[in-house]
Amino acid sequence: MISRMPETMIAKSDFPNSRKVALVTGAARGIGLEISKVLCDDGFDIVLSDINADGLEIAKKEFENVDRSVWAISADISKLEEAERLIDETVKKFGKLDVLVNNAGITKDALLLRMKEDQWDAVINVNLKGTFLVTRASCKQMLKQKSGNIVSIASVIGLIGNAGQANYAASKAGIIAFTKSIAKEFAAKGIRANAVAPGFIKSEMTDVLAEKVKDQMLSLIPMARLGLQRDVANVVSFLVSEKSSYITGQVLTVDGGMVMV
Repeated sequence: MISRMPETMIAKSDFPNSRKVALVTGAARGIGLEISKVLCDDGFDIVLSDINADGLEIAKKEFENVDRSVWAISADISKLEEAERLIDETVKKFGKLDVLVNNAGITKDALLLRMKEDQWDAVINVNLKGTFLVTRASCKQMLKQKSGNIVSIASVIGLIGNAGQANYAASKAGIIAFTKSIAKEFAAKGIRANAVAPGFIKSEMTDVLAEKVKDQMLSLIPMARLGLQRDVANVVSFLVSEKSSYITGQVLTVDGGMVMV
């Protein structure tokens, strides 16, 4: 079952229906939390979702002084019932859903011959199946509205592959193909779908890497720096805005020039 967290701001009856609503999965920390902050600054009411209920409670504190409604719901999006309830609860609360950001994802790295079946299944179930389940449920509502915007966070690894990450690469490549397919299905229905493919992004994980490893990473990046989480969030902000109203089915890499295809 979904553990629903209390709202941080105003009740449903208090906010105008003209305000747009954005749901971000994997929003308890990292890129998902940064995307949520930027969209909140853009004027969206925000639904934070993550499997980590305790992390959501901490994340909500980042929004204590905002003038938008910020609501949090914990859910395991790899499970049909929870993915559908996540959308049902969001629509029940806000009356609509304008933007879905599929950001939730995990890694379980191993070389192929050492990769266990459960490592493969876990990554595919969260990253790819979870994206499918939440998107399908969201599109039912967006079709009723005759409008909607879906952005899925892929990775440059989904474009170029990476040793030791066959499961992750397959999941992110799947998200890219999935995005292009649904963009074609729903373009005439007022629903746009795009993907963002980050490269090496500065995070808690990269902060603890040895300097030699960091130098190797930087050598692959023409701009000679790691990306910031805000760099990814800004691209999402663009893709869900009217400034990108004629863009659908595209993959935007945010990687400092690392992958040029």
